[in-house]
Amino acid sequence: MAIAKAERLMNLALCLLGTRRPLSKRELRESIEAYLEAGSDDSFNRMFERDKDDLRELGLVIETVENLDGEVGYLARRDSNRLPPVTLDAEEAAALGLAAKVWQQARLAGAASGALQKLRAAGLPEDVDPYEAHGALEPRIPVHEAAFEPLMLACRDRRPVVFDYRKATAAHPEPRHVEPWALECWRGHWYLAGWDRDRGAERVFRLSRITGKVRSRGTGFTAPVPDVVTVRETVASWAGEVADRSALIRLRSGAGYPLRAKATVVRELGDGWDELEIPYGHGLDAWLVEFAADVMVLEPAELRADVVDRLRAVAKG
Repeated sequence: MAIAKAERLMNLALCLLGTRRPLSKRELRESIEAYLEAGSDDSFNRMFERDKDDLRELGLVIETVENLDGEVGYLARRDSNRLPPVTLDAEEAAALGLAAKVWQQARLAGAASGALQKLRAAGLPEDVDPYEAHGALEPRIPVHEAAFEPLMLACRDRRPVVFDYRKATAAHPEPRHVEPWALECWRGHWYLAGWDRDRGAERVFRLSRITGKVRSRGTGFTAPVPDVVTVRETVASWAGEVADRSALIRLRSGAGYPLRAKATVVRELGDGWDELEIPYGHGLDAWLVEFAADVMVLEPAELRADVVDRLRAVAKG
């Protein structure tokens, strides 16, 4: 069965590459023996669509052209499917090998391995092993969130999505309609940047707070995609990474280690509490709420008020 399919794909590719004009489904069926043996038109159509998708997945650029009579035809132009010579030195090959080893989880490992095989066939030096270890550290990006793969595909295909999202200050998730732009890993967590249709503004979502399935909703974006999507900078500013002030908080002893790591001053107060000075930037109130009863804001007053408001909102559900 595998050999028969490979032969059918090869014949279809040769037909599409060898024609100077678009070929209709009827012409392709008459030219390829396996299609002639299809039991019905429906069977042929399903087989042809699968084969066409498989060839595109393999990298063949297939154009769909409609003539003056409204008939749809297909062809693969040679100039669109001709790759320039690939030349990689040892350092570039090593970088590609490290990139492939990073994606050892989800279904990206197969795609990375396939990409390296294609590069090898296109001229990657035989004396260079892209999988060779180049250091004591093993590069890896953890992908534990079920939302990662559907969001990655949605970003690639420019497809709007809907998912249930629980904010740090909310007791229950709520639906969000998003036009996804980019995914990025920052400090061990994956974030999605995109256009929130309900709020009419750019938003960044932490994947670990997405609950349930990611669903596709229609096609086409309503907002322009920026040339550069600054996921890390946005998350950093929301998390208080970009700050020109300090906040004074009281933290329970033995708790809140992420806060302690960012503190510029730590003073032991006794009775199970410490006093910390931490950078104060936009979004610090949302971060402090995550530590619940282990933290108490002393200064400034507006930060304390924001934290109290968020806690009250959580209590109300």
